[in-house]
Amino acid sequence: MHPLALLGCLVALSHCALTSKESQNDQVGRDLQDHRIQPSPSPSPKPWPPVPHPGFVCPRPPEVLFATLNVDKKVYEVGEEVEYTCRPGFMPNSGQRKYTCLPTGKWAFNTLLCLPKRCPPPPPLQNGKMDFEELQYQSTVTFSCDPGYNLVGSRTSQCMADGKWTGTFPHCQPVTCAPPSLSEFGVLSFRRLHPGNVSHFLDTIQFECVPPLALIGNETATCTANGTWSSIPVCKAVTCPTPIGIENGFIEFAVRRTYHYNESVTFGCQPRFVMEGSKHSRCESTGNWSTKPACRAPCKIPVKKAVVLYNGEKKRVQNDLKDGILHGETVSFFCKNKEKTCAYTVDVACVDGNFTLPACFKERGFFSTLVKKDPSEMKACEDEA
Repeated sequence: MHPLALLGCLVALSHCALTSKESQNDQVGRDLQDHRIQPSPSPSPKPWPPVPHPGFVCPRPPEVLFATLNVDKKVYEVGEEVEYTCRPGFMPNSGQRKYTCLPTGKWAFNTLLCLPKRCPPPPPLQNGKMDFEELQYQSTVTFSCDPGYNLVGSRTSQCMADGKWTGTFPHCQPVTCAPPSLSEFGVLSFRRLHPGNVSHFLDTIQFECVPPLALIGNETATCTANGTWSSIPVCKAVTCPTPIGIENGFIEFAVRRTYHYNESVTFGCQPRFVMEGSKHSRCESTGNWSTKPACRAPCKIPVKKAVVLYNGEKKRVQNDLKDGILHGETVSFFCKNKEKTCAYTVDVACVDGNFTLPACFKERGFFSTLVKKDPSEMKACEDEA
C-alpha cells in the first residue's frame, strides 16, 4: 500500500477511538446526573501534630526541694514527660507532679512542694517535761524529769520518715532513799508523804538516841533528789563537869559529880536580885553547859528627899523607897519648867545596880521647901494648852 494511504488510515482510526471514548464519558456524566451511579465519598484528611520549630528542646526541669526526677538529664525533647517523687519523710502538696516539655522549649510553671511528714504529739510526761520545736520528720523531742524523779527510758526520740517516733516514750519514776544505817543506840521514826514502807523524795526521818547518849548532828534528815539522806547523826556518850555557880546566886540541889548529856541544873538568885535568862542550864552535846542566868543587882535612889512616881503612884523616896528599886524597875522624877511654871516627868530605870539622876532634877533644901512649891504639886505642862 502506498505510504500516504497508510497514514490516512491511522489518523482515521485514532479519531474513531477518541470519539468512542468521549461518547462513553458523556454517558457516564448523564448517568451521574440521573443518580443512577453514586460516587464513593473521599476520606477526610487526618490532623497532623503541630510541628515544632526546628531545634527547640527543654532544659533540665526546675529543682523541687526534697524531690527527685524519674528522668534526669540535661536536655529533653518536645513532648517528653517527667515525674517528680518526694523523698522519704516528705509528701507532696496539691501541686502537679507530672510535666511535659512544651513546643516552646519551656516547662509549665511548677507548683509542687514536698512537705515533711508530721508525727503525732507525744503523750504528756507525768512529773516531767518535754522540749521540742517541731513535730515533723527529723525533729527531736527531749525528755526530762522534775527534781526527785528519775527518767526511765530513752532521753530523746526522733520523728521518722513513716511519721512515727523512734523507740518507746520514757516515764518518770520517784527517787527512793534506802533506810539509813544507825548504831544500836539510835531510834528512827519515819514521816512519809505517801503510804507504804518506802521512803521517797522529800520524806523525812527523825533520830533519837537512847539515854544517856547524845545525838550529834541534826535530829531530822530528808530524802534528797539524788536518792540520799541529807544528814545522818551519830549517838555518842557525852558528859559535862560539875557546874560552877553564878555571882549573887546559887545552884539548887547541886551535886558534885559528872553530868551526862541533856541533864540540867537549876539556878537561883539572892534576895532583891533579879534573874536574867533561863534558870536552867543543860549539859549539851559538846560537853559544855548551856548559857547560865545572871543575877542583876537592885538600885539605891541617890537622894535624901524627893517625891517620885513609882508604879503610877507618888512615893516619898525617904520613906517608901528607902530600900531602892529592883533591876529593870523605873521611877519618874518631877522637873520644873521655869518659863511656863509647870512640871514634867523624866523616867529613870535601874540597870544592874546603876541609877543616874536626870539633869533637870534639883533636890530641894529645907528653906526651899518652906518658900517654894514642890514640882510634884505643880500643874503638868502638857495640861496647859
